[in-house]
Amino acid sequence: MDEIENNEEMPQPSLPKGSVQGDVRSMAFFAELVMKLGTSTKTNAKLDAMVEFFSSADDKDKVWVIALFSGRRPKRAVNTTQLANWCVEAVGLPFWLFEESYHTVGDLAETIALLLPEHDPEQSSPHPLHYYIEQLIAIEKETEQVKKRFILHSWHEMNSAERFVFNKLITGAFRIGVSQGLMVNALAKTANTAPSVIAHHISGNWDPSTISFTELVSDQAIAADYSKPYPFFLAYALEDEPSSLGNPEEWQVEWKWDGIRGQIIKRNDELYVWSRGEELMTEKFPEYQTLKDALPNGIVIDGEIIPSIDQKPLPFALLQTRIGRKNVTKKQLQEAPIAFFAYDLLEYEGIDWRNKPLEERRNQLEEFVTSLNHPTLLISPVIPFDNWDELGRLKESSREMGAEGFMLKRKTSQYLTGRKRGDWWKWKIDPLTIDAVMVYAQKGAGRRSNLYTDYTFAVRDGDKLVTFTKAYSGLTDQEFTQVDAFVKKNSLEKFGPVRTVKPELVFEIAFEGIAASNRHKSGVALRFPRISRWRHDKKVDEINTLEDLRKMLEVYGK
Repeated sequence: MDEIENNEEMPQPSLPKGSVQGDVRSMAFFAELVMKLGTSTKTNAKLDAMVEFFSSADDKDKVWVIALFSGRRPKRAVNTTQLANWCVEAVGLPFWLFEESYHTVGDLAETIALLLPEHDPEQSSPHPLHYYIEQLIAIEKETEQVKKRFILHSWHEMNSAERFVFNKLITGAFRIGVSQGLMVNALAKTANTAPSVIAHHISGNWDPSTISFTELVSDQAIAADYSKPYPFFLAYALEDEPSSLGNPEEWQVEWKWDGIRGQIIKRNDELYVWSRGEELMTEKFPEYQTLKDALPNGIVIDGEIIPSIDQKPLPFALLQTRIGRKNVTKKQLQEAPIAFFAYDLLEYEGIDWRNKPLEERRNQLEEFVTSLNHPTLLISPVIPFDNWDELGRLKESSREMGAEGFMLKRKTSQYLTGRKRGDWWKWKIDPLTIDAVMVYAQKGAGRRSNLYTDYTFAVRDGDKLVTFTKAYSGLTDQEFTQVDAFVKKNSLEKFGPVRTVKPELVFEIAFEGIAASNRHKSGVALRFPRISRWRHDKKVDEINTLEDLRKMLEVYGK
C-alpha cells in the first residue's frame, strides 16, 4: 500500500454534472467552489467564484478556505491506506481492482468518490465545511473504529462532489491552480481593502480553529500577533538583455543566493524566523537564538537562510541535511553552520519601512548590520559595476560564488507584495545540462492522470545504464502525448504504476546544481531537474556517461 501514499495535485474531476447544489451553509457550497476552480481556465472566472464564496459563505467556512488554500491543512487524522481499505470494503471490490482504478484515475480522493455508490443527485450533506474539519480534528487520537464510523457516515450522506472535497481534506492540499495572489485579490474585493493589506493580515501563525473571519481580515490580527511576517516581494525572471532596463546607475545588483528566503523578526523580546513558504523555522536553526538578545525590538530583516563558513555561502545540499530534522547534531552544526544573509530592512524601531525607497532601506540596513557585528547576521554585498557588459561578464562567476546569478533592484523601489513587474528582476545563469535516456515511466496526477508524464532517466556506465534522476516537466502537451504513446507501445515490465520502457528516447535534462548522494545509485543528486528538450537528433549510444556526471560533481558540486 505504499504507493497509495501520495501528495497529488488537484485534478479536474470527472464527477457528475449538476451534483453540486446547496445553500451557503452546506458542504455543497464549498464543493461548488472547488469544482469551479478546478475546471475553469480563466483567471477572472476563478476570481468571481472566490468573491461569490467569500461574500456569502458561513464565516467559519471562509476562515478554513483561507487556511486550506494557503497550505494550513489540519493534521491528517486518517491515513490513505485506511481510506482505501474502507472504500474497498464498502463497495465490495477486490483490492487489486481498486489499485488499478486508482492508477488510472491518478487521484485517490477522486477514485474513492467515483467508486462509492451515488445517492439521489438532489441530496446534499446538511453540514457546513467547518463541521467536517472540526470532526476530523476531534477524531485524530480516537480509535480506528471511531474514525471508520465517522468516515463511512460522512460518505453516506454526501454526493460524489462533496465526497471528493471531503476526501481531499484528508489526503492532501487543495492545489487547484489558485495562487495566493488570486485568493488575496478575492478577499480584497470582498472586504473592500487593498490586496497588500489583506496579504499581510493572512500571513503568519494564526489558528483557523480559534480566529474569526473578522479578526483575520482586520488589523486585530496584526496587533495580536507579534510573530506576523510581511508578505514577500518576489521578482520576475529577466527575459531581455539588462541594457533594456536603462541607466545602470539606477539599479542595485546583488548575488542571487541559493538558500531559503526568509525573514528574521524581533518583537516583544521574542525572535521569529519565517520562510517564504510561511513556515516558522525558528527552532530549526539554533544558531539564530544568539540574535534574540543582540537584535532590538521592532525589527524585521529580509534575507536568505544559508549555510556559511567565514562569511562565504556553502552549497544548498548542506542546508538540506538540516531541513526537516527535529534534533540537530553537533556534527551538523559544525559542518553546516547557518547564517542569515540580509537583503532588506522591512521594519525598524517598530515602524514599517516598506514604502521607503530601497536605497534608504539599504543604507540603514548596512549601518545596522555593521554596527551589530554579529557572525550570524551578514550583509549580502552589493556588486559594483560600471556598465551592463561588465555585469554580464561578472555573472559568469556566479557558480564560483555559490550563487545562481544576480538580483537587479531599482534603487527607488518600494518593498511591494507578491510578484510585480518593473522594479525587481532575477537574472540567472544558464542551467547545467546533460543528455540522458528515459528508462521508466509513470502516469502523472491531476489533468495528466491518464498520461505517462513522470519519467526516470539514466546515463551510460560502460555497457550498463545507471539511473540518476526523475523529471516530470518541460515538455509541451503535444510532446507528452507522443511520449505517452511510445510508453504504451514499448513497455517491457510493470511494477505497480511504473513501466519499464525500451531505452530509446533521449532528452536533455537541465538542473541548477549537483551534489554527492549516498541514497542514489549514481552517487549524485540534482537540484531542480527538468526536461529542457527532447533530443530527436541523438541516439542512446550518444548520451552522457556516469563519468560525465562525476566530472560535473567535481567542478560544480564543491
